[in-house]
Amino acid sequence: MNLPISRRRFLTTSALLPFAASLAPTSARAAFAPIPRHGGALLRTSLNAYSFNELLISNAKDKSQGVDLFQVCDFAAELGFDAIDLTGYFFAGYPKATEDSTIFRLKRHAFQLGLDISGTGARNDFTAADPAIRAEGVAILKTWIEVAAKLGAPTVRAFADAQSPFKTWQQASSNAPREKVEAWMAESIRECAEHGKKFGVILAVQNHGDFIRTGADHLSLLKRVDHDWCAALVDTGKYLSDDPYADIAVMAPYAVNWQIKETMQSTLKSPRVDFKKLVSIIRRSGYRGYVPIETLSMGRKDYDPRAEVTTMLSGLRAALAEA
Repeated sequence: MNLPISRRRFLTTSALLPFAASLAPTSARAAFAPIPRHGGALLRTSLNAYSFNELLISNAKDKSQGVDLFQVCDFAAELGFDAIDLTGYFFAGYPKATEDSTIFRLKRHAFQLGLDISGTGARNDFTAADPAIRAEGVAILKTWIEVAAKLGAPTVRAFADAQSPFKTWQQASSNAPREKVEAWMAESIRECAEHGKKFGVILAVQNHGDFIRTGADHLSLLKRVDHDWCAALVDTGKYLSDDPYADIAVMAPYAVNWQIKETMQSTLKSPRVDFKKLVSIIRRSGYRGYVPIETLSMGRKDYDPRAEVTTMLSGLRAALAEA
């Protein structure tokens, strides 16, 4: 016999539902949802190796020039970063996996410096109409998911935008409807996320100002992927809307990694990041994890990654201390 529920009991039970949902096993909830956070916000600094892109490329061509990933780790330790994000492009043999001996030597080097490895990343293009290009991206990401597991990195960054030689997702997709492109992107991303599940590595999907220009675009794709080993990498410099901070606020609850750029739309003409405002948004989401800095040359002939990273870290630390 079904008895009517009293108003008081209904209100009490309803109030407990959000708490109960947060304690439920993942399998009991929808796979895609804001990430459960407990204990309040906790932000740790990280340096994205891509900040040294030009110097790393120079070193790959001539070992007497530029810097290597070991030296980038040294620099990060000298500045007191908590972690390092080791972009896959700068490993020998990319896009193939680097030899285990090199991976483990770099892992040990970071450990001895007191640095965590907050993530890595690879290139892919899932907007391409050609299934072979998408399949190649899946294969590359699967390889770097396995490298990430060896490094002890919790995330691998995946692109959700067109890559060279294409200029836009419309060009890459041969002007296919957005809905169709999102569907085949989601299929490829989901396959990678399933591989990540096997190795304990989360696929972090990055906005890059092309297919994903807003928080709504980013959220739409992740909802379609709907996999609990896939989440957002929020690039603060690649939401090309009138209010990037609003887009960041939309996606912060779904973030497992970040790229904090020095300007809001990755151009010298766009405003510099307001660290106080940004940190406030991230903290309100309850985010617990790394907030990597990634600086860009943006065509500057006088660009010095060491100086730019130092300036950005100082601004981030000031905002963290104030918060």
